[in-house]
Amino acid sequence: MSEIAFLLNGTPVRVVPEGPTQTLLDYLRDTKGLCGTKEGCNEGDCGACTVMVTDAKGAQALNACILFLPQLDGKAVRTVEGLSGPNGEHHPVQTAMVTHHGSQCGFCTPGFCVSMAVGHLAGRQDHDTVLAGNLCRCTGYAPIIRAAQSAETAPVPEWMQTDAFNVAQISSGARGQTAPGHLSPRNLDAFADWYAANPDATLIAGATDVGLWVTKQLRDLPKPTFLGQLADLQRIDRQGDALRIGAGVTIEALLQAMIPLHPSFAEMLRRYASLQVRNAATIGGNIANGSPIGDGPPPLIAMGATLHLRRGAQRRDLPLEEFFLDYRKQDRQPGEFVEAVSIPVSAPALRVYKLSKRFDQDISAVCGAFNVTIESGKVTKARIAFGGMAGTPKRARAAEAALIGQPWSEATLAAARDAMAADYQPLTDMRASAAYRLVTAQNMLTRYAHDLAGSPVSVLEVQP
Repeated sequence: MSEIAFLLNGTPVRVVPEGPTQTLLDYLRDTKGLCGTKEGCNEGDCGACTVMVTDAKGAQALNACILFLPQLDGKAVRTVEGLSGPNGEHHPVQTAMVTHHGSQCGFCTPGFCVSMAVGHLAGRQDHDTVLAGNLCRCTGYAPIIRAAQSAETAPVPEWMQTDAFNVAQISSGARGQTAPGHLSPRNLDAFADWYAANPDATLIAGATDVGLWVTKQLRDLPKPTFLGQLADLQRIDRQGDALRIGAGVTIEALLQAMIPLHPSFAEMLRRYASLQVRNAATIGGNIANGSPIGDGPPPLIAMGATLHLRRGAQRRDLPLEEFFLDYRKQDRQPGEFVEAVSIPVSAPALRVYKLSKRFDQDISAVCGAFNVTIESGKVTKARIAFGGMAGTPKRARAAEAALIGQPWSEATLAAARDAMAADYQPLTDMRASAAYRLVTAQNMLTRYAHDLAGSPVSVLEVQP
């Protein structure tokens, strides 16, 4: 196992992890005695383990419970203990939490404070979004939000501004080496050749899904391979009328890129898990995971996305909807990986709707994406895709056929809604019944028509 180096609360640390999947949470609590970082859900949902991680791209809030130590090589970590100054001075958000009575049992408080400190460092005032990944079950959110608001104008403490400077000086001395059970490649071509020869390796980007294989299923992962240092996978490039998005682009980075281009897609991504998860999860992982309820594929399919796959030096492209063959089964050969996905720069009629029991940080019961072209009152093109309605993300081809060539009218919409029953036979599970899923999917088409007409359709817009 290779040695890794990072800053921990401003102090350089060099460590050989106990194993490639030793989590930062376990290291902090068991090795360093930093027990302010709490273990709650141990799956990235509650935010009690939130830490600040800084690299060349800036500071981010991440969940320590599903963050493996090799992912921290060359970065800086601050726990709740590191928010205080060298002489014990409180960070402004800590003072605000006390002043506004933002803590009762206190279990969640360290995570809240770290999330607030990251937001404070960035000058963010969208506190509902910043704190959506931190759960409190006794204080309630009103005093916590008031605390965050009151700290907005406080200057960033000097000691919180040193990590970005110091992180560039960290050197582990062993990066990129193949070691027993651990690989952290930095060259994409070399990695592609290595993976083609080692198809049994476990590829880890953000670890927001793979982390649970370790913390919940207690699995030993064969040849864990960390992709976070492959800069070529983290690019978003404009190529004519298309946008090529590297597989390593995080969901949060994708969200920011989509705001000016595809705002409805961006708004759905804002509800994708929590900020901590979006800071780690990647679009490539969301696609390669093959989950039927993944929120990324439906809008990508509705836009006609092209998937770029690679095995060694060989590359191939295919429409994204053809990648998903069956439940958790994809058209991906051994040693082949998702390199990128391309979407059109312009899709003005794209709308994406996420249905879940909670507005924030919840898994979709149904995710629908609609992209219909209407010319002179008649439908000329239609791409509709859903997640949560089948064993894979899937297009509504019968509904599309009922729309194309027909006038954009209520009668046409009714025929398309009825056709969805031929497209999908959804399952009943803990999130929704089959009948509910079908009805809500049909209702989304009605919502889409009202949306295109300019009527308010979001729960954040509609007023009683």
